[in-house]
Amino acid sequence: METIVSLLPIILMFVIFYFLLIRPQQKKQKKVRQMQSDLKKGDKIVTIGGLHATVHSLDEDSVVLSVQDGTKLTYDRSAIRDVKTSD
Repeated sequence: METIVSLLPIILMFVIFYFLLIRPQQKKQKKVRQMQSDLKKGDKIVTIGGLHATVHSLDEDSVVLSVQDGTKLTYDRSAIRDVKTSD
């Protein structure tokens, strides 16, 4: 009985740690993966490096981006941070 009571603060700490840190991070990663898999030609995106471009073509693991001057750049899908919505 005494060992359970002494372990209770540690168990409680792990439960709080899970709900405050691990679970929200997993939800965020799932949302980003869904956004990256839903990319389509013509989407305006921002990469993790801050590059603003338009999706020119897609592959399973990579994406070809077109920047303003017509230059085509190839990036991994995981490098896409955000899809810009038209205002």
